[in-house]
Amino acid sequence: MSENDAVKAKLPPLQVLLCSPRGFCAGVVRAIDSVERALALYGPPVYVRHEIVHNRYVVESLRAKGAVFVEELNEIPDTDAPVIFSAHGVPRSVPQEAARRNFFALDATCPLVTKVHREAEIHHRRGRGIVLIGHAGHPEVIGTMGQLPEGAVSLIETLADAAAFAPKDESKLAYVTQTTLSVHDTAEIVEHLKKRFPAIVGPHKEDICYATTNRQEAVKRVAPVVDAMIVVGAPNSSNSQRLKEVAERAGCPHAVLVQGAADIDWNEFGAIARLGITAGASAPEILVEEIIAAFAERYDVRVETVSAAEEGVFFPLPRPLRENQAAE
Repeated sequence: MSENDAVKAKLPPLQVLLCSPRGFCAGVVRAIDSVERALALYGPPVYVRHEIVHNRYVVESLRAKGAVFVEELNEIPDTDAPVIFSAHGVPRSVPQEAARRNFFALDATCPLVTKVHREAEIHHRRGRGIVLIGHAGHPEVIGTMGQLPEGAVSLIETLADAAAFAPKDESKLAYVTQTTLSVHDTAEIVEHLKKRFPAIVGPHKEDICYATTNRQEAVKRVAPVVDAMIVVGAPNSSNSQRLKEVAERAGCPHAVLVQGAADIDWNEFGAIARLGITAGASAPEILVEEIIAAFAERYDVRVETVSAAEEGVFFPLPRPLRENQAAE
C-alpha cells in the first residue's frame, strides 16, 4: 500500500453527488465574454454598470484585467471606453442616459431577460395592467419595472401579495416573472392569480429561464438522498438562494450557500456519508473544484454526477463585439 493509499484509508468515506447541470448558464457566459472581448479589443478601462454577474470571484478576476465596476453611470467620467450593462438588465433610463452622454454602450443583458422586457411592453401597449412576480430590489426586477412608465407594473413577491392584489381592471391583466425564481413558489403564485383573475394572460413560454429550472431539478433529485448540500454562489445571487431553498424543501437536512472553499464551516460537516454539491448560474466551475479538493483533504471522496438535463444553449455576443470579431 502506498503512503497516499494509507492516508486515504484513515479518512472517513464520503460520496459526493455532483448536480448537473450546475454553474454558468448561456446568459452568464455571454456577459462575462462581453467584458473579456471588450478588454481584448479596446484595452482597459472597460466600465461595467453593476456587477456583470453576481459572483465575487468573477468580478475580481475581471477587475484585475481592467474592468471598472460602477453602480450608476454618473460615476463614469466622459470617456470613449466601452460601457457595459450587466446580465440582469437595466431600466430604459440607463441606455437613454448613456446615449445622452455619447457613451459607447454595450448591452450584455441576458436575452431571456430581454424577452421578459419585450413581453411587458407588448402587454402594456395592449392596455393590460402588468403583474411582475419577483423580488423587490433585485437588479432584474428594477430593470423590468423600468421598461414602462411608473405605476404600470405591480410587483408581487408572495402568495399574500397575490391574495391582496387589487387591479384597476380585472379583465385586462397580464403577468411576467423574474427569470431566476423558485419554480415551485412561482407556480403557486401564478395558480392563485389565475383563480382570482381568470382572464389574466401569461407568457407564451415560461419566463423562468431554462438554466434556473434545470439546476433546481438536479437539486430536487440529489437533496433527498444526501446528508448535506453545498450551493456555490453569492448571497446576492437570486438563483443561488433559490437552489438552497429548493434543497431544503426537497428534504435535505442541512443546506448551505458558500462563495468558495474558504467559507466552509467544517464544524457543520462532521459524520456525513453523502454530500450534494451544486452551483448557481453565475458561479465558475473552479470554485466547485476547489470545494471538492477541500473535502478530499478530510474525507476519502468518491464523486458521482447526477444529471437532470443536457444543455446546449448559446447566445452570441452583442453585435459590435461580434462585428469586430468577424473583422479580425
